[in-house]
Amino acid sequence: MTAAEVTDVMRDAIWVLIKVARPAMAVGLAIGLIISLIQALTQLQEPTLTFVPKILAIFGVLIIAMPFMIGTMVAFMEQLAQRIAGLN
Repeated sequence: MTAAEVTDVMRDAIWVLIKVARPAMAVGLAIGLIISLIQALTQLQEPTLTFVPKILAIFGVLIIAMPFMIGTMVAFMEQLAQRIAGLN
């Protein structure tokens, strides 16, 4: 593989990482903002309050988005295997 091909593979891998992580990260951010707003409004500054709702929401999103995540990673792996085999 040339340096350009390696760069293409790395760029594609980073895009796959972003696509796969986006749902969980977005939900974690949204839940964090909502919890922070509630804490600011009630002046309840308990640090442990933020962890449990975020963890539960992220696990829920991971379960719901698992088919999309697996499909994206499988498609990337198939493309990578074809590059290695020289078919593409």
